[in-house]
Amino acid sequence: MGAELVINAASHETRIALIENGTIAELYIERSREKGIVGNIYKGRVIRVLPGMQAAFVDIGLDKAAFLYVADVFDAIEEYESLLYASNKKDDEPADEQDHNVSPEYRPLHPIEELLQEGQELLVQISKEPLGTKGARITSHISLPGRHLVYMPTVDHIGISRRIEDEEERERLREVVERLKKPGSGYIVRTVSEGKSEDDLVSDMQYLTTLWGEISKRQTSAAVPSLVHSDLDVVQKVVRDIVTEHVDKIIVDSQVDHDRIVHFISTFAPKMKYSIELYDEEEPIFDHYGLEVEISRALGRKVWLKSGGYIIIEQTEALSAVDVNTGRFVGKHNLEDTILKTNLEAVKEIAYQLRLRNIGGIIIIDFIDMEKEVNREKVYGALEEALKADKSKTNILKISELGLVEMTRKRVRENISRMMCEPCYYCEGRGYIKSKTTVCHEIFRELRREMLDIRGTKATVTVHPQVADLLYDEERKGLEELEKKFKKRITVRAKPGFHQEQFEIMIN
Repeated sequence: MGAELVINAASHETRIALIENGTIAELYIERSREKGIVGNIYKGRVIRVLPGMQAAFVDIGLDKAAFLYVADVFDAIEEYESLLYASNKKDDEPADEQDHNVSPEYRPLHPIEELLQEGQELLVQISKEPLGTKGARITSHISLPGRHLVYMPTVDHIGISRRIEDEEERERLREVVERLKKPGSGYIVRTVSEGKSEDDLVSDMQYLTTLWGEISKRQTSAAVPSLVHSDLDVVQKVVRDIVTEHVDKIIVDSQVDHDRIVHFISTFAPKMKYSIELYDEEEPIFDHYGLEVEISRALGRKVWLKSGGYIIIEQTEALSAVDVNTGRFVGKHNLEDTILKTNLEAVKEIAYQLRLRNIGGIIIIDFIDMEKEVNREKVYGALEEALKADKSKTNILKISELGLVEMTRKRVRENISRMMCEPCYYCEGRGYIKSKTTVCHEIFRELRREMLDIRGTKATVTVHPQVADLLYDEERKGLEELEKKFKKRITVRAKPGFHQEQFEIMIN
């Protein structure tokens, strides 16, 4: 069964869902007020050079200055001793092709203070979005992605996608690109190029070199700081990067975007067989395809398995943890078989959820402990196989004796939960709050402090209604002891607008 691309385009938000085997596999969201800037090219000015960090801050016209590391500085070729790039092994492109702004690593002869000076102007590209209090990460190694190739005008290098496994095909593509490319420039051959003719590659090269010529011409007259080239919007990016022979249908609910997609594909992939449908029903397109339920499910921390087991997904700043549990599943034969079946079922769901939620960075998976080594190997092998469909690069370590799997997944874009959610104002993002009993005991301690220092005959405690109920009921004895000890009357007042942890004490 072929894949489908469902596009919901509105003035304020565009959502794109890749459907594989009847279920949503990937979700892309772009909001008009939060449009992504990765891939944009700016003309900027160095405002500060930091020798201690071997980095510089560059003003490119955004709210925060952008961060430029020394390895991402491109000056003249003589400024560098040698090109240290993994492509010497012929399998140099990251497994994830959508991150086109991965800069080649150079070994500079000189420190950054000798390469850059304050006030210097330079052309840079966004490689990582601004995050929190940090500005955008930028690079001087410009890369321009096309349908079949990624053009690198500042790097003399040829890379072949790791996903192209046939050695003869790899050599054929390398020979074609080597013969056609301009000296001093480089290309990464994308997975979609496998089996494509020389004419297809030539067409991509001509488009990308023309685009680079326009950018170079534009930057000479551009003000500083300013945007020189804006990358494609999310619809065009997804169509360019995802639509292959495996995607046989595109359904979009906007006439404008329908026409843009038709024009885009006829320009970039005129030979590709495709079906583009305009959805014009009254029912919202994501409701029609049952996608809203899947999106809501992807925001929850607990995911139920068909057997009755479940997985828990917890995300922190540094890593994500996945816990596997048998739940209601009791099995039919013995405990080891029950555990194995639950773990194997969880493997498929975990691989699916990592891709759908776009969880990146360090990931720890806590499988249910298995006594037999052969069962651990089965689960590990199943996890490797399940992750093959993931475009993002993953590295997996063997299952430890504690039943843990350590793995990494390359971050390509913000994960769904951080894009669609914000920290809970009630628990301040902790995921839990103090219990009502704990708050009562804090109130008792604070009353002791206040009554020792302040003279008065009456104390009024204002609290959340549920805390007030507890103080009048189970914790009433604590209040009576304080009244008896300090000879002051204590009145409890409930205030619905209070946070459960919030309270006020007035003594008069």
